[in-house]
Amino acid sequence: MLKKAAITLISILFLLTAKAQSADSVYNRYLDFNLARFQGQTDQAFILGENLIPFAEKLPQKAKISFYFSIGKMYEDDNQPDKALPFYEKVATAVPDYYVVRRAMGYIYLDKARLVEDKLNLVTNNKTVSDSLTAVYAKLAHIALPHLEKAQACDPSDDTLDIIKTLYKKLNDTQGLATLNDRLKQLSATCVDVLNDN
Repeated sequence: MLKKAAITLISILFLLTAKAQSADSVYNRYLDFNLARFQGQTDQAFILGENLIPFAEKLPQKAKISFYFSIGKMYEDDNQPDKALPFYEKVATAVPDYYVVRRAMGYIYLDKARLVEDKLNLVTNNKTVSDSLTAVYAKLAHIALPHLEKAQACDPSDDTLDIIKTLYKKLNDTQGLATLNDRLKQLSATCVDVLNDN
């Protein structure tokens, strides 16, 4: 009986040690990823980052969120916005007041809406297709707006404000447009501009 308890205890200690080493190993990979990014070694950073993605959940919470933003930004900068979005969404969920990620998401969804709008402008005499594209455009615009509004509230830009107003006009949302200034004021009360990974 004592032998069985000793073996169980040793097994538990081994598993705990292996888990700690695994977490340390993942964090070291995260540090290597950051070093490659900061040194401008984009190709190496992509390799390190993509290899780290399956293990990112083992990172400490703040490091994990910082990693998700960094890998998302790398994908966005590499013209892969669809790959960036899932990582940006994780960041926005964890830190909803981080307006930098909200701006990025807003502009990605805006670009998607604009592509649909371009298709819509080419449709002639097909009400079914036109209605379908209009619905897709409206959905994308409605997703983009809260992100753009948070960015505008925290870091005002005439260009972003014009885009927001234009979207509301295209959506025929006079109520959204009329209450915009109040929403921006409320949103500006809680702004995060830097992620801390410590």
